[in-house]
Amino acid sequence: MNDLVTLAWRALECAGENNSSLITAESCTAGKLAALLSEVPGAAERLHGSFVTYTKANKAFALGVSEALLEEKGAVCPDVAAAMAQGALSRSPANVAISITGVAGPDPDEDGNPVGLVCIAIAKADGTRTFEYRYGKLGRESVQARAMEDALTQLITLLKNT
Repeated sequence: MNDLVTLAWRALECAGENNSSLITAESCTAGKLAALLSEVPGAAERLHGSFVTYTKANKAFALGVSEALLEEKGAVCPDVAAAMAQGALSRSPANVAISITGVAGPDPDEDGNPVGLVCIAIAKADGTRTFEYRYGKLGRESVQARAMEDALTQLITLLKNT
């Protein structure tokens, strides 16, 4: 967990350097990324909060993810991750949104997606980047930790190159 705390610290530091503020939209991590970011002293200056949208119905209701997209592609795909991030961005005062949707386990999801499949997206006004990872059956907590690590690493990279 110490590495995750360091990454969270660095992500908020990079956000400050870019005058950025953050919002998360989380499914398989269930708000753990926002909670991790909130542990950094001064996080309230950069973190607006989180949308925890565990179900397809709540992804559609809270974030405006198209029900047709969810029906066609399921909840775990790059397009849904992008729609989640874009929805969070448009429903908050933040200017950067990070979303995570995936299957932490112990079983495949209702759409047949395998345990360990995780999609992450980062949205800004000028566009959205998506990432797909296949961690395998590492165990629920390990999949969540790896997803948060990769989300923070991608966020730091994006903020450094802005």
